[in-house]
Amino acid sequence: MSKKALTYKLAMEELQTIVAQLEANAIGIDELSEKVKRAAELVQFCQDKLRTTEKEMDNLFEEA
Repeated sequence: MSKKALTYKLAMEELQTIVAQLEANAIGIDELSEKVKRAAELVQFCQDKLRTTEKEMDNLFEEA
């Protein structure tokens, strides 16, 4: 991945790429562990982002 700051959109795009590669059997055994670890990191990032966004939205509605 490039040096761009990771965003939810970029994380989801990378996850979709990894899943597509897995489904197409395009990942060799030598890369498999690395790709699965990266996918787990991306899933965690997305979950954290969603939780943070939900909390921010809740706080906005409570203040209104």
